[in-house]
Amino acid sequence: MDNNYFTEKIAPKNKTAQENTQPKQTQPVNIPDDLTEHRANHDGKSAAQPAKPAPVKQTQPAQPVNIPDDLTEHRANHPDNKREEKRPERRENSPKNDGNRAPRQERRDVPRREKKPAESGALTEIIGVRFKDVGKVYYFAPGGVQFEQGDQAIVETARGVECGEIVLTNRKVPESTIVSPLKDIIRKATQADIKQLEERRRQEKEIMQVFGDKIAQHKLDMKPIDVDCTFDGSKILFYFTSDGRVDFRELVKDLASVYRTRIELRQIGVRDEAKMLGGLGICGRPFCCSSFLGEFQPVSIKMAKEQSLSLNPTKISGTCGRLMCCLKYEQNCYEEFLRTTPKVGAYVETADGKGRVCETNLLTGILKVQLDKNPDAPITVNKADVKLLKDGQVRISRDEARALKGLEDK
Repeated sequence: MDNNYFTEKIAPKNKTAQENTQPKQTQPVNIPDDLTEHRANHDGKSAAQPAKPAPVKQTQPAQPVNIPDDLTEHRANHPDNKREEKRPERRENSPKNDGNRAPRQERRDVPRREKKPAESGALTEIIGVRFKDVGKVYYFAPGGVQFEQGDQAIVETARGVECGEIVLTNRKVPESTIVSPLKDIIRKATQADIKQLEERRRQEKEIMQVFGDKIAQHKLDMKPIDVDCTFDGSKILFYFTSDGRVDFRELVKDLASVYRTRIELRQIGVRDEAKMLGGLGICGRPFCCSSFLGEFQPVSIKMAKEQSLSLNPTKISGTCGRLMCCLKYEQNCYEEFLRTTPKVGAYVETADGKGRVCETNLLTGILKVQLDKNPDAPITVNKADVKLLKDGQVRISRDEARALKGLEDK
């Protein structure tokens, strides 16, 4: 391309653009101190001359508006004026208005339903009912009926209508010790009710035999334990034990087709099994759980350790294979002895010198202490004759915990 193109076409344009972009130099304006002569010479061109005030438009005086006291007619003639319709309502409900506030006063007069806490000294009358030979005692309201020990009563429970034995006669207890409200008894058992209860117990033996046959027919890994029929016959409960989970849906369908009522299967543990079946313990007496214990209490290996018992599974476990329930009976006494007696491993000071406790007898308070100066010959002292320097702890070794792991009921 010819270089003259840039010289003649583009260059002059660029040059002009550069000239146009340069700011123009303005001449300095001489502003005199006195502007009287300037205003006289520029009378029609002065921009600083103040603008003439706009003529004031004369308005006619406002006519007085007659506002009636009753706005009913005005609202009827102006139904679209919602703003005027709402304003009187705000004034009526406004706290500054001294007018009629009847609607709000009426709502305040309505009392609210609030649950009042039970008085600390309030008493309520109860009776205790037990449904099993050895089971939990449930409280009911007698409903004005007087009962004697051993009477039968018809009551309504979560399982249905049941017939139970009165083990606690009419008495008054504080309301804070029970769960309110109590259910009332239906009636005192009659001779017809007792005959019906005996008939249910006879049917349970026959149902138990059918239950065992059905388990063998379906080839299920479960052991039948007991059968319980409700008083009104609306439900039959089957109790069984098993090492694991069992799919008994087909068994339930089969039993329901035979008895035409509601069927419920419950898997129980070995402790409940011993409670239902009963037997004799290693002490030669009937099981505590099947004799007088209403509920099972938690028992741990630490209790046997604190009572200085031999941690031999065959000596501290019952027929059910769990720790004996009787370990719980004297645990409170042993805990009190442990607070006042130095434990094994405690560092004490005796009249013969300082040493470490190697054996204790919580019941007698006799200690065996290995002195620092002669550890091979422990001395026997009373706990009242020593000064505790550092107490020990009752600990279970890993080997003991591993050997007794299956005895605790989880």
